[in-house]
Amino acid sequence: MVKDRQEEYRRRFISAEQAAQMVKSGDVVVFTPGREAFAVGLAIAARKEELKNVSLFLPHPGYDFGWYDEGWQDSFKIIIAMPTATCQEAVDARRCDLIPLPIASGLISAPDIVLTEVSPPDEKGLCSFGQSLWSKKKQIREGKLVIAEVNDRLIRTYGDNFIHVSEIDYFVEHIPSGAGFAMGSLAGRAKREPPPYLRDIAGYVLELITDGDTIQIGVGRTTEPLVLLGMLDGKHDLGMHSEATPPGVITKVRDGVINGSRKTINRGKVTVTALGGGSKEEMEWASDNPLFELVDVDYLEDISVIAAHENMVAINNALVIQLDGSIGAESIGRRLLSAAGGQTAFVVGALMSSGGRSITVLPSTSRGVSRIVPTFEPGTVVTIPRNLADDVVTEYGIAHLRQKPLKERALALIGIAHPDFRADLEKEAAKLF
Repeated sequence: MVKDRQEEYRRRFISAEQAAQMVKSGDVVVFTPGREAFAVGLAIAARKEELKNVSLFLPHPGYDFGWYDEGWQDSFKIIIAMPTATCQEAVDARRCDLIPLPIASGLISAPDIVLTEVSPPDEKGLCSFGQSLWSKKKQIREGKLVIAEVNDRLIRTYGDNFIHVSEIDYFVEHIPSGAGFAMGSLAGRAKREPPPYLRDIAGYVLELITDGDTIQIGVGRTTEPLVLLGMLDGKHDLGMHSEATPPGVITKVRDGVINGSRKTINRGKVTVTALGGGSKEEMEWASDNPLFELVDVDYLEDISVIAAHENMVAINNALVIQLDGSIGAESIGRRLLSAAGGQTAFVVGALMSSGGRSITVLPSTSRGVSRIVPTFEPGTVVTIPRNLADDVVTEYGIAHLRQKPLKERALALIGIAHPDFRADLEKEAAKLF
C-alpha cells in the first residue's frame, strides 16, 4: 500500500506550466497564506496576455510576480488581506483590493483553484505545510481544484499542520525564489536595525509583564523587535498563544523562559499558527519539536479560547491613537498600511481573561509627526474602539487608560507623547474635553 501511494503521488506530478494552463479567464484563484507557490505563480504571470479577469487572492503578498504593477489589471484582479512591502505601492494606487477579514478568518468561498506549498509526504502520506498553517486545510477543502508546490526544505511541526496527499489533485516541483519574506520580519518587510527608542518601549512593556503570563505579540515594526530588545528579560514561566513567533521567541523557548507551565489550556505548549521571524538555526530547533503546536487560525483567534487563558496579555502595534483612546492600526487617513489580523480578537479576549491585559505600543512620532493626535484624519480605520483601550506604551512611558474618563485619558496620553507636541495636544484636549 505504501508503494502504491508513492506511485500515485508521483503520477500526479505536473509542470508549473501545465498547472498554470488550468487557470481560465474569469476564474477565482486562491494562494494559501504564508509563502506563495512560487513556480506556479510565475507560470500564471507568464500568461498575462492570454488571461482576462482572473481574481487572485493573496492574503499576505511576499513574492513580486509582476501583477502588482500598472498594466496588469485587465488580466488579474488582485485581492489581499494585509498590505506588505511587496504590494504597498499597488495598494496606494488602488490597483488591488483588500478584504477586511472577520474575527473568524474569512475565506473565498469555493474558489476554482487553490495553490499551496507542502513538504514531500511521509510514509503515512502526510505532507507538512512547513512553518505556517493559518487556514490552509480549510481553504484546500473549499477549492474545486488543488495544486501543491512540493518544497523538500519545509520543516515539519506538531499540531494540525499537515494534509494527506489524497486531498491534493496535482503536485508541482518547487523552485527556489531567492526572494520573498525577509528573515526576521513577519510582514515581509526588509529587516533593518531597530531604532534606539524601541529599547525604551521594550523596557516599559517589561514592567507590565508578570511571571506566568501567557502572551501574544502582534505583527508590526514596533512589536516584532521587542523580544530581542529585552521585553521578556528576567521573566519566568511565560506561556505563548499567538499568531506567530517574532524574532527571539524560539530562543526564549529553548532557554526555558517561555515554557507554558502555567498556561490554563494547552499547558506546556507554544500554541501558534505560524513560526516566523527566526534564524535558520531557530527554525531547525523548532522542527519536529513537540513544544510547538501549530493550530488552525480559527481556533487560535477564537475569543473564547483566548479568554480561557488566565493572565492573557495581548501586545500589539498601533499607527495612531486618538486622545480618547481610540486606536488605529490599519491606516492613517485613507492610506492603508496594515490590517487588523488577529489584533481585535486578541484585545477582546485578553480583556475578558481573568487577570488579562492589552498593551498597545507605538513610537511617539513618525517622520516628525505626532502619533498621538486629538482626532483622527478622515478615513482612518478604528481598529480598537476607545471602550477597549487599556495600556498604551511609547518611548516616553506608559498610559493606563482602562476605566479612566476622557479627560484623564487625554492627560495620560499627552504625558507619553513627544515633548515637542505636548503643548498643542493640551490646547486641543481643552477644546475637546
